[in-house]
Amino acid sequence: MSTVATLNKASPLDALQRWLPKLVLAPSMLIVLVGFYGYILWTFVLSFTNSSFMPSYKWVGLAQYARLMENDRWWVASKNLLLFGGMFIAISLVIGVLLAVLLDQRIRREGFIRTIYLYPMALSMIVTGTAWKWLLNPGLGLDKMLRDWGWEGFRLDWLVDPDRVVYCLVIAAVWQASGFVMALFLAGLRGVDQSIIRAAQVDGASLPSIYLRIVLPSLRPVFFSALMILAHIAIKSFDLVAAMTAGGPGYASDLPAMFMYSFTFSRGQMGMGSASAILMLGAILSILVPYLYSELRNKRHD
Repeated sequence: MSTVATLNKASPLDALQRWLPKLVLAPSMLIVLVGFYGYILWTFVLSFTNSSFMPSYKWVGLAQYARLMENDRWWVASKNLLLFGGMFIAISLVIGVLLAVLLDQRIRREGFIRTIYLYPMALSMIVTGTAWKWLLNPGLGLDKMLRDWGWEGFRLDWLVDPDRVVYCLVIAAVWQASGFVMALFLAGLRGVDQSIIRAAQVDGASLPSIYLRIVLPSLRPVFFSALMILAHIAIKSFDLVAAMTAGGPGYASDLPAMFMYSFTFSRGQMGMGSASAILMLGAILSILVPYLYSELRNKRHD
């Protein structure tokens, strides 16, 4: 009887221990379900309605997507995203990998150098965009400073050149993100078994060959993580564009995120803005889903 009584007394504590993790996680799960997936679903629904300044639930089918495809500004923004995103991702990966390989050689002052390259990631895109707007402004930035020093033929007026303004966004974004990519790859490199590198060196392989053929191919998950993060930054780069160029001159530096904000909150075309947001989400999924399918399939075969 005493044993049964002890079990009965302990059962509430056992139940609390079982339910406590669920209770602790419940608020976070609720916020994610409502604030993330719930609003994605709501945006998806609005993209099929005639919503203007306020949400409306009059169903219009694919009409908003058709209007979006006929909008010249959307195609300009999409073209800019391909150019900006492609250059931003490629350059950030190259610089990040090179810096990580350099720091992996256990050079002096590694911590100081790593801090310098990581510092830009601590800044918001608004601060980054504003700072580079000042630097690249022909009237008060590097252009004016160098001409005042006697370089009369020097011109750096990309910020007001419709054909080159996108490259200004690339410069600012790479400056901020390449240090973060460096940190990702440096963490991956520090996890590589050093005996593999030493064995390759004994076989006569040069250090560049070791990194290109052995070390970096083993960091495929790090490559994918960096690619996804950079793609996410590129697609949602509203704050950088807003602070640096506001989409100008004209719409020359417009990106889909800027287009979505403008049509949803400024022009009162919430339906078309929602349709553009869904297409932006589709761009991310087009990268994520094939990779996840490939990884899961490989694990099943293993």
